[in-house]
Amino acid sequence: MGYEQFINEIKRMTGIDLSLYKEAQMKRRLISLYIKRGCSGFRDYSERLRKEPELLAELLDKMTINVTEFYRNKKQWEMLETKLLPDMVKKPGTLKVWSAACSTGEEPYTLAMILSKYAAQSEIRILATDLDETVLKRAEAGVFHERSLSELPDGMRGKYFSGDGTGYKIKSDLKKSVQFKKHNLLSDRYESGFDLIICRNVLIYFTEAAKEAIYEKFSNALKPGGILFVGSTEQIFHAHTYGLESAGTFFYRKKQL
Repeated sequence: MGYEQFINEIKRMTGIDLSLYKEAQMKRRLISLYIKRGCSGFRDYSERLRKEPELLAELLDKMTINVTEFYRNKKQWEMLETKLLPDMVKKPGTLKVWSAACSTGEEPYTLAMILSKYAAQSEIRILATDLDETVLKRAEAGVFHERSLSELPDGMRGKYFSGDGTGYKIKSDLKKSVQFKKHNLLSDRYESGFDLIICRNVLIYFTEAAKEAIYEKFSNALKPGGILFVGSTEQIFHAHTYGLESAGTFFYRKKQL
């Protein structure tokens, strides 16, 4: 069984289309996994996956790289906080915000901390989604290691976290601001009417065709004037083809009607 046959088998098993991820990166990751589990090749690995649910769960967990921290790339968050959010929060009504591919939750919780400077926490509603149910459970638990907090601005640790002996736990008021939900960017329906969508350091793993489709769907999900915040290696070339325009480095605004 070759790589193409294997990913077709995974699609039948899970509904997830690995062909939309960059082949070289995904292939390396899969080979590393099956070698780790003592498999001789893709056919052997496929048979093991059908028989051993825990191996399939591991595969789904390892498909994406879940590396993040609070205030990752701090200057970009400062740009959002000082240049873009002040105008956004002036609009009537509650902001509709989506943290897509949120991993273990550092990103949506960072956003909740920033938004709490402009609104009561009871008025903040952030949708946070990821394909990986394992990382979503960790995000909902809201317990983080010291290393995840290294970039936090002064005063944030004491305000939003409590130590529990094993790590730092997000305080309940902030946690209530974020709703976690499973979502596949490649195949699931997108909600609409968002003021802000954040999707960072994820699309670099997808093929160009998959990225184009996702950018189109992000644009359709934004309100006119809404902002898309992308990762530091994910500049959108020809943003105008998606109805977007630059709103600053790593930020794109949906054009007004």
